[in-house]
Amino acid sequence: MFDKFREECGVFGIFGHNEASNMTYLGLYALQHRGQESAGIAASDGERVRVSRDMGYVADIFDSRTLGELPGTRAIGHVRYSTAGESKLTNAQPILIDCAHGQIALCHNGNLVNAKELREELVRQGSIFQSNSDTEVILHLYAKSKAGSVEDAIVDSVSQVQGAFSLVMLTKDRLIAVRDPHGFRPLALGRLDGAYVVCSETCAMDLIGATYERDVEPGEVIVISEGGVRSIKPYPPAPLAHCIFEHVYFARPDSYVFGKSVNEVRTELGRVLAREQPIAAEVVVPVPDSGVCAAMGYAEESGVPLRMGLIRNHYVGRTFIEPQSSIRHFGVRVKLNPVKSILAGQRVILVDDSIVRGTTSRKIVRMVRAAGAKEVHVRISCPPTISPCFYGVDTPRKADLIAATHTLDQIRDFIEADSVAYLSLEGLLSTVAPDRASYCTSCYTGRYPVEFPRDEASYLQLALKLDKEAVTN
Repeated sequence: MFDKFREECGVFGIFGHNEASNMTYLGLYALQHRGQESAGIAASDGERVRVSRDMGYVADIFDSRTLGELPGTRAIGHVRYSTAGESKLTNAQPILIDCAHGQIALCHNGNLVNAKELREELVRQGSIFQSNSDTEVILHLYAKSKAGSVEDAIVDSVSQVQGAFSLVMLTKDRLIAVRDPHGFRPLALGRLDGAYVVCSETCAMDLIGATYERDVEPGEVIVISEGGVRSIKPYPPAPLAHCIFEHVYFARPDSYVFGKSVNEVRTELGRVLAREQPIAAEVVVPVPDSGVCAAMGYAEESGVPLRMGLIRNHYVGRTFIEPQSSIRHFGVRVKLNPVKSILAGQRVILVDDSIVRGTTSRKIVRMVRAAGAKEVHVRISCPPTISPCFYGVDTPRKADLIAATHTLDQIRDFIEADSVAYLSLEGLLSTVAPDRASYCTSCYTGRYPVEFPRDEASYLQLALKLDKEAVTN
């Protein structure tokens, strides 16, 4: 419903805990914001790997009965939003196979930019795919590997894929975590008493009482077994390309990603935005929930009081039935409602983390005006989004990104605000990446750190041809 980049996926794994599947359930619950289409858990009791997965939210899929059918002291889990492959049960993860190397279950956060070419070659060689997810490509490469050990087969298969991948894998007796050499997606390592935990964000560790130890390093393979933790670094080093949008929007504010507090980063982005783009007003209002941290920073720096002038309904399900009679701005109003006593007669600074197409921003501005606001000034805590992402984020093609096809004045007119201003790229980088070299900013610059095949655009439904035309024009 909201006009945002879609979260990608979340992964979780635990080794050496008597309630591994229960802990994984809780970990996925904390990572639910990263994917709401499907969820799954694989668990091993040392003899066999079992998997349970379904469409929907974590709490709707798992209960005491289903978790009881996943015995063992080691487990991995996944929450999914599809960025490559359709939204259907066959694409849900973990994906479990049994091959010459034994059983293995795989969870993947990211996107493989050469998956289509690899898949076509594997099919020519006789592979039969059960899904259209790019993740399954890794498992076919693993099954075909001539390597003599599980670890070597994983290294062999992963070395053939390109793009963004944070992986957790489970065999009967091992948990393996892998992060791509550029480090696009976060992956953290922690401890829970004698157990080891790996997960996309530290908020999952917080929920189960685990302690964060360090990030899985870019290009690192971690093998966890009864003998402890072993680190392998088999891949050539590559320039770091952490996804900067994790700090802007994706990650939960209570998480640490890429070694930084998301809450502190977003609050500082708001402070910088206030210094760069001040405006006279009586009240700062965040667009909940993603704009709250930046709005707090903006209010603190500007001296304009922060008020919760928009209230979000957190109990909206995946779908709802629209009434036959027309209700103005119905779709947005289901999730947000204005507080007239805060907005009426005021000059309002509306703070949000991003604008993608601009359609929801326009509805929110109209809603705030209808509540009596005298002026509405929109402030965005990141630079204009001008390019799609090919590394595990579901984004519109460039022709649908308002900042790629409209001037700032045109954006202001489209969303019907009195003014619109964005944080500068320099302001973003000075806060998140002072070294300027460790983050991927392709959504703001159009410069991609990993090349992708030309026809990959059709596979990802991102239309590169239209991107080039938009840039040329």
